[in-house]
Amino acid sequence: MLKPDFLQAEDRIRIVAPAGKVVKEKILDGVNLLSQQGFEVITGDHVFNYCFQFAATDQNRLNDLQQALDDPHCKAIICARGGYGAIRLVDRIDLTAFRKHPKWLVGFSDITVLHARLQQEGFCSIHGAMPGFYLKDNQPTESFDKLIETLTGKHSAITVSSHPLNRAGQTSGSLVGGNLSILYSLMGTPLEPKTDGNILFIEDLSEYLYHLDRIMHSLKLAGKLKNLSGLILGGFTEMKDNDSPFGQTAPEIICDAVKDYHYPICFDFPAGHIDRNLPLVFGAKHHLSVDIEMAVLETI
Repeated sequence: MLKPDFLQAEDRIRIVAPAGKVVKEKILDGVNLLSQQGFEVITGDHVFNYCFQFAATDQNRLNDLQQALDDPHCKAIICARGGYGAIRLVDRIDLTAFRKHPKWLVGFSDITVLHARLQQEGFCSIHGAMPGFYLKDNQPTESFDKLIETLTGKHSAITVSSHPLNRAGQTSGSLVGGNLSILYSLMGTPLEPKTDGNILFIEDLSEYLYHLDRIMHSLKLAGKLKNLSGLILGGFTEMKDNDSPFGQTAPEIICDAVKDYHYPICFDFPAGHIDRNLPLVFGAKHHLSVDIEMAVLETI
């Protein structure tokens, strides 16, 4: 897949809000931090509007996103937040100008929908932190620092400590995926994940354990887990159970769904709805190595 050009000093970044309502105070310092790195930062006209739970009406959110996609001088589009709403816009996006002047798209959670659209078109994008996660205790987070490194072409390998449920092995393939619930919602659409021969990354937030089990077995029935090159599990945060317990943890549920297959598996990867949300270049070729001591993911 095609990687857009990496950013240099004074390049333009546009901030858009294609999904949930944005609280200005939660992202403004993060947006300002981007400017302090030497980039020209332009915030979409409707980022701080709202329409019920959405950041502005569908049309206004689309207008901001389309303007960013069309801008020939923009080198990266960073989504203000996730939430819900990108799926209401994705089939109305015009990528004609984007194809002539590709740019990085950055975000996670609901932004998985937009990553899927760009992968369908043959472009890489970045699953990474959004402005509300750039600062902690008034200091730039590792998630922010690593995102800037990735945007400027300095992306490095990510090493992860061992996990008792990891499955050892080495593999290579294009990295695809995102938020598991969003991927599940795209099944049966033109944007459903293409997993054969690829390394699949998944993460999720606040799902019931029985629903996680349903998702995993649905993906298995659809053949989406059988021919993976590898599987990477990010944060499965604030998972919920019923009064009558399901009886398995999230990692155990996932292991059970893929027990018939033999590709490498890495748990507790630092990406998702967690403080340490390191950037992943979706669409790019990666090498995954998992052994008893650690797992390493690197672009190739």
